Amino acid sequence: MDAIGALSWTFVSESPVPDDAAELLVPGEQAVAAYRTVRDAAIFTDRRLIVRDAQGMTGRKVEIYSLPYSSIHMWSSENARTLDFSAEIELWTRAGTIKISVRKGIDVRRLDHLIARSVLS
Repeated sequence: MDAIGALSWTFVSESPVPDDAAELLVPGEQAVAAYRTVRDAAIFTDRRLIVRDAQGMTGRKVEIYSLPYSSIHMWSSENARTLDFSAEIELWTRAGTIKISVRKGIDVRRLDHLIARSVLS
């Protein structure tokens, strides 16, 4: 059994890095890309993936996940080229498996390249 079980997030669209992302970064860390999730945002930095997940009816409670790239052991990306309504990225980490569903309009190969560049650097 995985330590965290299986987390899953849905990336809805690529977006500008949120203005308040700076408060989540450590000195010297830089935001590289951002994606809108169903209720909040996912931010790729040069060191980790940060996912903010608004919870509850009002969305005032926010859980923040921080995944250092060094904890990713393997990943896969999958899409159905002709009927590309969605794609999926799966990350195997020290803590468990994370699935990221990617909605139509997001370039899954660009996202795969972003993960590769971050993990392999």
